[in-house]
Amino acid sequence: MSGADKVRNMAEKAKGHAKEAAGKALGDKRLTAEGKADKVSGDAKQAGEKVKDIAKD
Repeated sequence: MSGADKVRNMAEKAKGHAKEAAGKALGDKRLTAEGKADKVSGDAKQAGEKVKDIAKD
């Protein structure tokens, strides 16, 4: 996984965490769900990149 990809995926997870927290604080279910989706997306992308790295070796 390149450094840029790692940073991008971590940023997506952080954005998701912030959205989820804001959604919970505001009682906004849609924002909470978007935050959870962003976190899962960031995790999935990181896992995909790790698989690519393993396949290269």
